[in-house]
Amino acid sequence: QVQLVESGGGLVQAGESLRLSCVVSGGTFSSYNMGWFRQAPGKEREFVATINWIGMEIRYTDSVKGRFTISKDNAKNTLYLQMNSLKPDDTAVYYCHAEKITDASTYWGQGTQVTVSS
Repeated sequence: QVQLVESGGGLVQAGESLRLSCVVSGGTFSSYNMGWFRQAPGKEREFVATINWIGMEIRYTDSVKGRFTISKDNAKNTLYLQMNSLKPDDTAVYYCHAEKITDASTYWGQGTQVTVSS
């Protein structure tokens, strides 16, 4: 019954910004490790960023370091990905991911499309 719903994707020009959101329902949000992944056409899904359940351990893939920021708001049960200085190579479907710390169950959102034009 855990559900993840992403939003905030869209079409932007290179250098512009977007903020993605992922609202989690059906569980205790603070008990999940959270992350963002993305998949471009013809490519495998790749890790983008993660934040652990405490919110103190954050990791990014090298290609987005210094441009993207992952964060969460426990009061709103929401995960965010602030994406600045977007590049055409960032074009992909972005997926929210959750891992329950008590039993390691995993969940995926439906994805949101991000398209960056040059």
